Amino acid sequence: MMDKQIPRTLMEDIFIYDKGEAVSLIRAGHRIEEVVPVLENCVSGGRRLPVYVVADANAARYADALVSRPVSRGVEFCGRYLVEASEQGKTMETVLSMTGWLLDNDAGRNAFVLAVGGGITTDMAGFAASIYKRGIRFAYIPTTLLSQVDAAIGGKTGVNFDSYKNMIGVIRQPEFTFICPEVLDSLPLRDFLSGAAEMVKSFVIEDHGDYVRAVDFLSGLRSAEDKAAFLSSRREMLCGLIHAAASVKAGIVSRDQFESGERRKLNLGHTFAHAIEKNARTCGDDITHGEAVSIGIVMAAELSFRTGLAGEGFVRRLMRDFADAGLPVRCPYPLHALAGAMSRDKKAEDGNIHFVLPVNVGEVLIKDMTAGEAVKLLEE
Repeated sequence: MMDKQIPRTLMEDIFIYDKGEAVSLIRAGHRIEEVVPVLENCVSGGRRLPVYVVADANAARYADALVSRPVSRGVEFCGRYLVEASEQGKTMETVLSMTGWLLDNDAGRNAFVLAVGGGITTDMAGFAASIYKRGIRFAYIPTTLLSQVDAAIGGKTGVNFDSYKNMIGVIRQPEFTFICPEVLDSLPLRDFLSGAAEMVKSFVIEDHGDYVRAVDFLSGLRSAEDKAAFLSSRREMLCGLIHAAASVKAGIVSRDQFESGERRKLNLGHTFAHAIEKNARTCGDDITHGEAVSIGIVMAAELSFRTGLAGEGFVRRLMRDFADAGLPVRCPYPLHALAGAMSRDKKAEDGNIHFVLPVNVGEVLIKDMTAGEAVKLLEE
């Protein structure tokens, strides 16, 4: 694992641990180019580090800026591969195309894959690196808020299959995740809010005062006439929220990397969200992952109330806070339309789903029930 004495930059380093050993670094920098010294630290034994960049079209300019750099202390950029960053393109065929590109470009066992893009790109590139020649090293530069606070942290990789999300994949930690808030300046507002839903989710799971700060921040953004100016003037506050959300996830993953218990909490809202997304694809509707997660969290809170775990006041507060923050709270589909997809949730075991139910801000519990039981409770 990399040296933990690398000088601190934009915000404090975060590490993911496995049995007490640091296995993945989360580092932030002011500019994309600051990733190069982190890559240099991955060079071992005086050998060169051939870096193969995988990027989505939205992040091509960042990838090109890196690929055009000269060799630096053993780090050699060996080209870049562009992928389609869409749920439709998140397939095994795309991953096999990536591995074919690596093979065609003479990537050996010492090759290093650097994914530059959103969560779809990091998921696929991490999966490709994990299976190419039985596993080569990789790292991420997430370029969306959603990937900075969630998708690029924790080691989950994979692709969709038969319209079900992330059905094929592995858990394998990246060497590092390099967070650069400057890339968010050009992120469309809708995509920003999609990531904000995952950020707020972290604070519903575990809160150290960040939930209120996040809701206040997003409420201010929603009411601001010049949203770009609002974000620019509050960069430090946003960095703090990103760091807090990443810390929550890193801590949980360190305690339960392979999702045998506590890590299931991170699925808050996702059983409903994945069913919503499947219905959206079937109907040709446009719903982002974060929007589905936001709705899913509210539905989980309602289910928590119906099971007697949460109070009605908490559900009302959550709905009010999410609406103030510009996050959706109403499911556009009838509950019975979600039941089939929920029953095929990849986290289901023996017909039961591990529903993550919020009891209050900073407290969630896991309750097993079938999709049918959940729908029946919500319909009462």
